[in-house]
Amino acid sequence: MTTIAVTTWSLEQTAPADLLPAAPPEGDVRVVRSEVPSPEFSHFLYASVGGDIRWTDRLGWTYAQWLEYLDRPGVETWVAYDRGTPAGYVELEAQDDGVVEIVYFGLIPAFRGRRVGGHLLSYGVARAWDLADRWPGRKPTGRVWLHTCSKDGEYAMDNYRRRGFRLFDTKVEEEPSAATPGPWPGAHPA
Repeated sequence: MTTIAVTTWSLEQTAPADLLPAAPPEGDVRVVRSEVPSPEFSHFLYASVGGDIRWTDRLGWTYAQWLEYLDRPGVETWVAYDRGTPAGYVELEAQDDGVVEIVYFGLIPAFRGRRVGGHLLSYGVARAWDLADRWPGRKPTGRVWLHTCSKDGEYAMDNYRRRGFRLFDTKVEEEPSAATPGPWPGAHPA
C-alpha cells in the first residue's frame, strides 16, 4: 500500500475581533442556514465540495449516522447560494466550554475563484462567534478553531489567515494514498 505524507495545520481565533471579514462578492450570493437536518443534502454538500480534494472520512456514513450527527444541538450547516444554486458550505460544531469547531468548509469546484469562499468563511466564522445566541443554554463562544491539511484546496490556508486565524499546531502523518473519489462514483472532477 502506498502512503503519502499529509501535513495538518490547526488554526484558531480567540476573540470575535480576530475575524477579518472578506468583502462580499458581486452578484446574488446569499448564505442561509440549513435548519432541517437532512442527511441527503449534507451528503451532497460533502461529496460535491470534497470530491476533488480527497474528503473520504464520511463517504461511508449511513443515513442514520448522518442524521445522528446533524441532529445534535449546536451543529449547524450554513450554505452559500449563487443565484439560487448551492455553491459551498461551512459546518459548525459546538464543543465544550464555549469552543466551536469549523468542521468542514469549502466550495463546489465550479464556484471556486469567484470570491465566494472568503465571504462564506467570514459569514461562517461570525456565526460561530454568535452560535450560543441560537442555542439556549450553550456557553458563549470563546474560541473558534479549525484544521486544514495539505490535501485541501491550494488557497485554503491563505483564506484562513486572511480571515484572522492563527496557527497553533502542525502535524505530519503518513496516510494511505487514495484516489480522488469525485462527487459521485465514476465522476471525474475537472
